Amino acid sequence: MPANVVEKPAMVEDALREVSRIKVIVTEAVEDGVRSAMQTMKRGRYAAEDAIEEARHTVKQNPFEALGIAFAAGVMIGGLFAWAACRRR
Repeated sequence: MPANVVEKPAMVEDALREVSRIKVIVTEAVEDGVRSAMQTMKRGRYAAEDAIEEARHTVKQNPFEALGIAFAAGVMIGGLFAWAACRRR
């Protein structure tokens, strides 16, 4: 019986050390994931800002072309809505 009493605290300590080690590993993995997500969000924001700036530059360089494209897109969207409204009836 005394042998079991001596072994159990050692087993508990080993288990606690293992749990602590796993906790550190999981915490580091979560922190790495959060850091990676933040970097990806920043890159996405910068890419969107660059695209907006490029679109502004293109519109300034070719205003009539931009106006024509916007008009054509409006006509197409209006046509789709009209077609969808006729299909419902």
